[in-house]
Amino acid sequence: MIDTLISAIENRQEIKFTYSGSPRIAQPAAVGESSKGSLVLRCYQTQGEHVTPGHEWDLCSISDIEELEITTDTFLVDPPDYKRGDRNLRRIYAQL
Repeated sequence: MIDTLISAIENRQEIKFTYSGSPRIAQPAAVGESSKGSLVLRCYQTQGEHVTPGHEWDLCSISDIEELEITTDTFLVDPPDYKRGDRNLRRIYAQL
């Protein structure tokens, strides 16, 4: 799954997945290890249900991501308020 997420980031492709029982479409921004050592994805959700309404930026545990697909939709502009070097990741494998 890490390789799929890295590819989506490098190619700026939106991803589709289920997380916390909710279907989502998101722009992947970074993937790496959290401060606790878990593998995580930082993404900006563009469609789907939110666990917290108005909360477009998510830090998702990769172990909880289900049904991951790379879509054919791409994005050329970084998501709103994106910043490289996510401080919640102690090690970054890929980022925009």
